[in-house]
Amino acid sequence: MFRIAAVTGAGSGIGRAAARRLMQAGWQVALLGRREDMLQETASVAPERALVLPTDVADEAQVAAAFAAIEQRFGRLDFLFNNAGRGAPASDIDELGIDIWRAVVEVNLTGSFLCARAAFGLMKRQAPRGGRIVNNGSISAHAPRPGSIAYTSTKHAITGLTKTLALDGRKHDIAAGQLDIGNAETDLTERFKQGVPQAHGGTMVEPVMDVDHAASALLYMAELPLSANVPFLTVMATKMPYIGRG
Repeated sequence: MFRIAAVTGAGSGIGRAAARRLMQAGWQVALLGRREDMLQETASVAPERALVLPTDVADEAQVAAAFAAIEQRFGRLDFLFNNAGRGAPASDIDELGIDIWRAVVEVNLTGSFLCARAAFGLMKRQAPRGGRIVNNGSISAHAPRPGSIAYTSTKHAITGLTKTLALDGRKHDIAAGQLDIGNAETDLTERFKQGVPQAHGGTMVEPVMDVDHAASALLYMAELPLSANVPFLTVMATKMPYIGRG
């Protein structure tokens, strides 16, 4: 039987790497993201295993339509990687506009809620029932960077979402976990090579790791039997300033 996965934010970065790793491992993968052209590029490694679904995860109607399309095409969903997210320019809280705050919360938190809600409902009613949801938490779910009030707040909230999904999912054979990733090399980490603000007030260049290591960790979590679960897994560049940050 085919294993069916959905990956949000699948058009680039960690989402693209994770989706491709799943497809290469034999999964059928629904690719969710805002830009169809980027999703098609992700799908190009195994188009016969991909379902491209342009979706704004912060839009309730679009999320409902995407998961309805997954159910119609495959009849079930075994795995969701809740990966879509965005950040904001570094600033003190008093310099952050409410529009930016709301935009970050809408994608990172509300978007994860909407996708988890849709996946949870499908996993409850399908036969055989059950599945797995993994949320992308980030190192910032544990320790913030300076000036990251919106992003860090949402990632701490994701930890609460993960724990509650894991608890509520037990009676439905739905497992939930969180993958916390540190400094995976994507377009978003290019600035790390020029220097990133640190807790002591200075800046420093930070090491990065190949994004495929994050994808490998995600695949490990995805392929566990439902009798086993990894509630939290951290994969990061070995020498990044996380342990001892601050």
